[in-house]
Amino acid sequence: MTANTQRFREFKMPDVGEGLTEAEILKWYVNVGDTVADGQVVCEVETAKAAVELPIPFDGVVHELRFGEGTTVDVGQVIISVDTQPGAGPAEEAPAAAPAATEEPEPEQQGRQAVLVGYGAAPSSTKRRPRKAPAAATGTTVAAAIQAELNGHAAAPAAPVAPAAPEPAPAAAPVAAAPASPVGARPLAKPPVRKLAKDLGVDLTAVVPTGPGGVVTREDVHAALTAGSQAVAEPAAEAVAPAAVAAPVASGARETRIPVKGVRKVTAQAMVASAFTAPHVTEFVTVDVTRTMKLVQKLKADPDMAGLRVNPLLLVAKALLVAVKRNPGVNAAWDEENQEIVLKHYVNLGIAAATPRGLIVPNIKDAQEKALPELSRSLSDLVATAREGKTSPADMSGGTITITNVGVFGVDTGTPILNPGESAILAFGAVKLQPWVHKGKVKPRHVTTLALSFDHRLIDGELGSRFLADIAAVLEDPKRLITWA
Repeated sequence: MTANTQRFREFKMPDVGEGLTEAEILKWYVNVGDTVADGQVVCEVETAKAAVELPIPFDGVVHELRFGEGTTVDVGQVIISVDTQPGAGPAEEAPAAAPAATEEPEPEQQGRQAVLVGYGAAPSSTKRRPRKAPAAATGTTVAAAIQAELNGHAAAPAAPVAPAAPEPAPAAAPVAAAPASPVGARPLAKPPVRKLAKDLGVDLTAVVPTGPGGVVTREDVHAALTAGSQAVAEPAAEAVAPAAVAAPVASGARETRIPVKGVRKVTAQAMVASAFTAPHVTEFVTVDVTRTMKLVQKLKADPDMAGLRVNPLLLVAKALLVAVKRNPGVNAAWDEENQEIVLKHYVNLGIAAATPRGLIVPNIKDAQEKALPELSRSLSDLVATAREGKTSPADMSGGTITITNVGVFGVDTGTPILNPGESAILAFGAVKLQPWVHKGKVKPRHVTTLALSFDHRLIDGELGSRFLADIAAVLEDPKRLITWA
């Protein structure tokens, strides 16, 4: 190994999920020439399951960024190289990097390969499919242009780095064509807000934050856009970082095309596979939940639940766990390969959550062991993490049964599709005041409709009906949480 090879360390895209093959670079937090330290987060990537921040595993100065924001990169491809001996001489001695679109295999990486804790690196392949290039690419990538400049020569004449473009609005600073803002000047914002700003072409450094502690909120981004305080990104930046959502609609446009990738793509694939693999059956029950709603109010005033979020979904989750204990056969999975039914003696309770990146189903591990306060805390943490786009792949794997709360949208009920690998999913509809016969008289009562979809290969009509009836019975009279527990 030459001294020059030891000097330039390469960081490859790790397998940040369980067997995932690619990830999209959402945001670079460093530029070429920035100093980085072991463990420093250098970029954020989005897989089919979640958004993940990647730390660099060595010290040095950023020598090259191989891919721009918005690029989908295969696991195992080098995404950044670092000069670990910045004072050792000119950078021209570094071996020239292959162009971003090359199909030749990359040289074997020397030294340590970085992976996230808990995940191994995917083995390299001798044949790799072409990298997905950004849409509307009008020139070489910014990373390739920087590398060409560092090596002392210009990019290929046929592909200029950035074509001439009209100046943006004078009131705002134009978005730089570099992949990221300098270290130390990064504004405070959550990942979904950063992605929103990126999609709308808003420079976060020019946005006035109004959130706690100087955090930029979604409202701040929209306000900056409406006020015209931010110019549209230059064409070169658009070529490197295409928007993950629809571009602004031109006047008179009749169609808008939205790329299907990331969470939305894997959700679509999973739902199609589930719908055409497992024979779904859905049953419905309408139940008077007036006593449950009264219990929710009492729990909110209970000192033991102080500071915790108490809502009807919490008691629906608890009712489901009690019903699983009485009907363990619903908490199972179908093993097609071995032609076996796998009974689970634990409940990893999935909660369907709508996020800016699409619908995901993180789950609470061993939910059957949690008391009500602990279950409430777990539910709150799960939903908050999902909405921030920080749900880890581990939190979305291993689910055994799921609840989808369609009632928050004012929907009465639905026919939910099973989460792949699970045998049942419960839809919780809107709770509404309705005329109801109670103790021989028609009175206004809080009523909801529950829908249970299940896999008819391992759950027959009797088992599915008993399970749904037990959930309804607990919600109709929540004292059964004690007598049936």
